[in-house]
Amino acid sequence: MDVAQTSGLTFTHFNGMSGHFYYPEIMGPGVALFDFDNDGDLDIYVTQGQPLGSDPAVLQAAAARGTLKDHLFRNDTVVNPDGTRTIRFTDVTDQSGIDIRTYGMGVAVGDFDNDGFVDIYRTGLNGAVLLHNNGDGTFTDVTKQAGVGDANGWSVSATFFDYDRDGWLDLFVGNYLIYSIAGDVQCLSVTGRRDYCPPNSYRAQPSRLFHNRGDGTFEDVTAKALLGGAYGPALGASAADFNNDGWIDLYVANDSQPNQLWINQHNGTFRDTAFLAGAAVGGTGEAEASMGVDAGDVDNDGDEDLIVTNWLDQMNVLYVNDGTGNFEDRRGPSGLGAPSLAKTGFGAGWFDVDRDGWLDLFVANGGVATIEAQARAHDPFPLKMTPQLYRNTGAGKFEDVSSRAGSVFKIADVGRGVAFGDIDNDGDVDIVVANDNGPLRLLVNNHPNQNHWVGLRVVGDVRGVRLQADPGPAKAGHHVRDMVGARLQIIRPGAPTLWRRSRADGSYASANDPRVLVGLGASTVAPTIKVTWPSGQVETFANVMLDRYTTLVEGSGSR
Repeated sequence: MDVAQTSGLTFTHFNGMSGHFYYPEIMGPGVALFDFDNDGDLDIYVTQGQPLGSDPAVLQAAAARGTLKDHLFRNDTVVNPDGTRTIRFTDVTDQSGIDIRTYGMGVAVGDFDNDGFVDIYRTGLNGAVLLHNNGDGTFTDVTKQAGVGDANGWSVSATFFDYDRDGWLDLFVGNYLIYSIAGDVQCLSVTGRRDYCPPNSYRAQPSRLFHNRGDGTFEDVTAKALLGGAYGPALGASAADFNNDGWIDLYVANDSQPNQLWINQHNGTFRDTAFLAGAAVGGTGEAEASMGVDAGDVDNDGDEDLIVTNWLDQMNVLYVNDGTGNFEDRRGPSGLGAPSLAKTGFGAGWFDVDRDGWLDLFVANGGVATIEAQARAHDPFPLKMTPQLYRNTGAGKFEDVSSRAGSVFKIADVGRGVAFGDIDNDGDVDIVVANDNGPLRLLVNNHPNQNHWVGLRVVGDVRGVRLQADPGPAKAGHHVRDMVGARLQIIRPGAPTLWRRSRADGSYASANDPRVLVGLGASTVAPTIKVTWPSGQVETFANVMLDRYTTLVEGSGSR
């Protein structure tokens, strides 16, 4: 069910289209779910577009929309006496001090200075912005002093991750194409009418890797860290330990160029093994037009598998990991390929929709070239497609259950960024979808099941303040941050072990709830959680309570 409007999420993206078919019109926006005020629930940040070019009609349309800028919504959800939730959001953009009026693309979140408050990295058509969370509901632009402006870059997806295990979040910025309005290329559709160009009409832009110095500044280490060159055009990124060696790696989805699998070499450098690992190109040996990506253990065998969304006719691809960082293309046998054949996928993510212990999949779809039937019907932005939901059957196969997943799956939008998280803290994962030139949608999970679950927030005591085992929401002075990249082993008596990881990245141009929500099916036995922290330390937490959220603090478990 879409409750965006009734909950106060009144936002409509403006892509600046003018009839000139400027390429950036089809690429945004992104959205983030994160707890900016440390009150224990998820707030929302969404990026906005701007007019492109100087067409008077577009400028007039933009003026009619009022001030075009990114928006921050505070979660004010109320738990009613009967336990039901009334979801409410309040637009706090003006109070927050955030006033970004450039053409936005995506957003990444992470506590880069370890002060206990989550910061925002906002990507865009012309450079990026780092917003420091001041801890009082306001943000300050610290881009220049931090050194992460990505000057002249067209960045889309970005991710914070601690690649050198020093306790500070580093930053990967995925850059797309070298583009300017003045250098815009004109292309035609198969019917001879003007249309959006393919990405190979422009030169790719190299991505960037920034190392966190721990003093509020970053060093651009791209040349010395990403051996062989950070070529693009990058659209999606996911950081995870793909070869199970205890060090976080990075997978990058490129648009019509080979994808990259950057394996951490434990010395501050990465090596791209995507071709050797079978995760660079499709089965025909040709690069695919990849947009979104997410990592997760979909077959419950203890390693991170990958979903990569692609342009229509190529199908979305499931890369199944053999445990050593080598992958097999299972798009056909898994059942994820054929239903996506007529779709162009963007934001996507693994989550357990029915809490049965198996990761399911949601994909937002939207075209990048004119859909002729919609154009003939005079649709002003004829790229609309319906989203899809796939249920994991637990036997290596997925079932497309979109037709019975609710009325929102019958609504055609130009889907782009997607963020996943438990908006109302009721123990299931909800979805926020950001649509290009369309409304924000909030899909609340109302799956009717009685399966049990555990919710886990894994945090590090980053300022030396010792916490209790379950401190609840962080407060000023606690100085904890989410340990994104931590791997969790959920040990269940009498049932197979599950593996999950804390992550805020993945999808497309978006950021997710870093908490881990694990479905346990009908089991009523409290599991034991073994955490492998990004530092490499391993700890065990016994008898974690069912059907509630628990905070696990690094250093407070059993070794």
